[in-house]
Amino acid sequence: MNIGEVAERSGVPPKTIRYYEEIDLIPAPARGNNGYRAYTDEAVHTLRFVASARNLGFTVEQCRALLALYRDKGRASADVKRVANEHIDEIDHRIAELQAMRKVLADLARRCHGDDRPDCPIIDGLSDADLSAPSKRS
Repeated sequence: MNIGEVAERSGVPPKTIRYYEEIDLIPAPARGNNGYRAYTDEAVHTLRFVASARNLGFTVEQCRALLALYRDKGRASADVKRVANEHIDEIDHRIAELQAMRKVLADLARRCHGDDRPDCPIIDGLSDADLSAPSKRS
C-alpha cells in the first residue's frame, strides 16, 4: 500500500511517517518498481503502536524503547513496566509544575481588580524577576 493508504489506516499523517522513517523509529519500506514506498500491514500496526504511545505522551526515544521491547518476544514485562513508570513520574512532575503555574496565575488574577485603571497585579507579576527566572520554571 502507498503512504496515503497507510496514513489513513494508521491515523498517522504522511509527513510524520516520513519523519519516523528519517529518524529510524520505523524502518523505511521497500520501494516498488514505480519508486514509491510499498508499506505492509505490519507497518500500519507499528504506526498505530507508535501513535498510541505518542498519544499517551511518550517521547520518540521512549517509543523507540517500547518498540524494541515489543519486538523482543523474550522481553521481561518488568522492563516495559519500568518505561511506563518512568513516564508516569515525568507526567506527575509536569502536573506539579502546571499546578504551581496555575496557583501563581490564579493569585495574580484574583488580585487584579479588572477595572478601567491601568495598574494591574497580573502585569506587575509577569514583570517580576522571580516569576520569569528559569529556576522557577524547571
